[in-house]
Amino acid sequence: MTDLTTLETRLTEAETALHLLATGGQRQVVDIGTGGRVAYTAANVADLRLYIAGLKNQIAKLKGLSRRGPIYVEF
Repeated sequence: MTDLTTLETRLTEAETALHLLATGGQRQVVDIGTGGRVAYTAANVADLRLYIAGLKNQIAKLKGLSRRGPIYVEF
């Protein structure tokens, strides 16, 4: 399992990449661990948001906090 410091570093990098994409950046590369890197663009920003949510859940579990999953509303 990945340690808390590593997860927090990845979260910071991912949130920075999301910010740069939201402010007009063309392409951002994020280290996802396990020896991999992923390039995100405005076209797949939803994938980056999911990655960030996953990191936040892993961090919450390591800190002993409970995180509820997203609530979806359908009409």
